[in-house]
Amino acid sequence: MFRKKKKLHIYLFRHGQTTYNRDEIFTGWKDAKLTKQGIKQANTIARKLKNKKFQVAFHTRLSRSIDTLKPVLRDHPECVALIKNDLMIERNYGIYSGTSHETFINKRGKEEYKLIHRGWDVKIPKGENFSQVEKRVKKFIKELKKFMKKNKVSVAISAHGNSIRLFRKIWEKATIKETVSWFIPYDKIYRYTIEV
Repeated sequence: MFRKKKKLHIYLFRHGQTTYNRDEIFTGWKDAKLTKQGIKQANTIARKLKNKKFQVAFHTRLSRSIDTLKPVLRDHPECVALIKNDLMIERNYGIYSGTSHETFINKRGKEEYKLIHRGWDVKIPKGENFSQVEKRVKKFIKELKKFMKKNKVSVAISAHGNSIRLFRKIWEKATIKETVSWFIPYDKIYRYTIEV
C-alpha cells in the first residue's frame, strides 16, 4: 500500500516599507528601518498568516526582515526555530547603496537608471546584478528543500523584494523578461508546496 504524501508549505513575504523605500533610495544591504506604513504592512502579513502553520521561520541579518517577522510570530507558538540565512538578503547595490533614484537619474540619466534598477546582468561596482543574486537564491532553494524534507516542516520566510523576485523566477520557471517586470508588494504572501 502506498503511503500518502505529506504537503509542506513555504510562506514567502517581503518586509514592510522602509524609510529608504519610501524615499526612493537604493537600499541594498544598508539597514533601513520600517516606516509606520511598513509596520502596518507587517501586521497585514501577520493577519494573513494567522491560521497557517509553520514550524520554522527564516530571516536575514537586516532589521527590516526581522522586524516584519516579529508580528507574524505572535500567533505561531508552533514555530520552534528562527534561522538567519543571508542567501535571501536583498540585492547589493554596491557603490549606489544610499543614493536616491532622483540623484542617480540627474547624474546618469533615466536609461542608465533603468539598466541599474532592472537590467539582468548589468555590472554594479562592488554590488550584484540579478544574475548573481539568482545564484545564491538557487543555493538557498536547494538547501531549503533538503531541510524541509529532512525535518518535515513548513516554513515562513521574511525576505526582500529582489531575492523574492529571483525565488519566484526559479520556482515558477519564469523568464528573465517576466522577472524584471514584477513589482513585489509589501503585503503579499507567496505560497509554495512540496510533497514528502
